[in-house]
Amino acid sequence: MKLAIIGCGNMGMAFAKSFIQYDLVQKENLFLIEKSAERGEALRAERTGVVVDTIGPRISEADLIILAVKPQDFAGVHAELKTVIRYNQVVLSIMAGVSIQKIQTVLDHPLVVRAMPNTPAMLGMGMTAFAAAKEVDIQNLRRVENLINATGRSVFLEDESLLDAVTAVSGSGPAYFFYLVKAMIEAGKQMGFPESLSAQLVKQTMLGSYHLIQTADKSLDELIKAVASKGGTTEAALKTFEENHLAESLIAGLHAAQKRSTELSK
Repeated sequence: MKLAIIGCGNMGMAFAKSFIQYDLVQKENLFLIEKSAERGEALRAERTGVVVDTIGPRISEADLIILAVKPQDFAGVHAELKTVIRYNQVVLSIMAGVSIQKIQTVLDHPLVVRAMPNTPAMLGMGMTAFAAAKEVDIQNLRRVENLINATGRSVFLEDESLLDAVTAVSGSGPAYFFYLVKAMIEAGKQMGFPESLSAQLVKQTMLGSYHLIQTADKSLDELIKAVASKGGTTEAALKTFEENHLAESLIAGLHAAQKRSTELSK
């Protein structure tokens, strides 16, 4: 297989390195299109693939093209891409807020898959949801799924509009997690811990709690109840969370993210 990645930022390179790691593509068959000369030199030093600074004939050799540019940069890319794309190439977009129909229209190309990954993909632990145009057959869909799974886990959505909700829940999700971790570390500092010790306490607690969620044969309510003894310290904290409508605020935030994603796709 030959692949071309247009846009070699964090997410584009997370995909590239995962493909190489799992031997899904050979380095000489991975074309990295990066217009920044400085960034291009850095990529050449990494020797992850063949670095190209323009969208040209090399793109036509690829079986699949990954669009990993920022959505606002797509306008400066699609005119060039349209001139070299072949009818049987699959385009996989990881641009937030750019619909399949819009990509099909501006490229005049039917075979488009749209995916929403998140930043843990950089560690091979990402969560990606994807949807596809009806013109993409099952063979190409499985090929795309196999590539995406190199970065973590994936789920296929029949309804593309749900990608706005995916953006809110898992695409932006790592930032919510970091936000909570930051707040807990700050609380530890206020209680007298050095920042490094507070961070150690919180990070290991989060890691262990994640594994409990994954392995314990209990619901989240049951896990909470197991920690929160009646009249105890945890119950005091949870009561304060409820009084300050923490859960409602978090849910409202996710709805705001979903709404913004929908607005950006129009």
